[in-house]
Amino acid sequence: MANYTAADIKALRERTGAGMMDVKKALDEADGNAEKAMELIRIKGLKGATKREGRSTAEGLVAARVEGNVGVMVEVNCETDFVAKAGPFIDFSQKVLGAAIASGATDVESLLAFDLDGKPVSEHVIEAGALLGEKVDVRRVARIEGNIVDAYMHKTSKDLPAQVGVLFAVEGEGDSAAVAAHDVAVHIAAYSPTYLTRDEVPAELVESERRIADETARAEGKPEQALTKIVEGRLTGFFKEGVLVDQAFAKDAKKSVAQVLSEAGVKATAFARFRVGA
Repeated sequence: MANYTAADIKALRERTGAGMMDVKKALDEADGNAEKAMELIRIKGLKGATKREGRSTAEGLVAARVEGNVGVMVEVNCETDFVAKAGPFIDFSQKVLGAAIASGATDVESLLAFDLDGKPVSEHVIEAGALLGEKVDVRRVARIEGNIVDAYMHKTSKDLPAQVGVLFAVEGEGDSAAVAAHDVAVHIAAYSPTYLTRDEVPAELVESERRIADETARAEGKPEQALTKIVEGRLTGFFKEGVLVDQAFAKDAKKSVAQVLSEAGVKATAFARFRVGA
């Protein structure tokens, strides 16, 4: 019988994120040698990479960092929440984030092609999957710039790493601008806007919403002379739901986000919001 303890199993599971039976088999084969067992787990994982290709990666984390006036955020996915909270997966995600910062990538293809320690990030992804025994994906990357950029990470479960991440950039200076930027970043995490301003909403979508509002009002038997006002009111409601600056501010619903930013002397310039799997 191999010479190892329950503590050895626990330690190797924490290092690799691998399942208990896989860890025990590796320790048995390695006669209790943890480093050899870790190597065996990695080799076994690489051999199984093809089998994992079609698996779903609905778990994972969001990681972000602001350096100067640039914010970068990535979403890295895996198959189970057990791996999502494992140290090796969290460390790998930080490695991916570092590559995203260094590469200046604004899309996943560019990030995966970036040379990191002598090989593309895509190969590091395969190796991470081999070590962890699950399919690993880099799903999204965002990069925004501004006078002030705030990064806010939100945990939907205390036992897991951040599942929601926000980058928010504004034009402005000073402490009040920084506070406003952070408060709105928290708001974005909770209220999930789709667009920054009304100008960003595609014209065809606005026309579609206008048509639906008109047809709905007519079906409800609203008087013809009131249709224009009713349609515009419902279109305003559509904007308040999906446009950041039009939304009611989370901390004070009597104010819009635009009002809060104006009072702080800042202007919103960009945002990005990731939620794992969404």
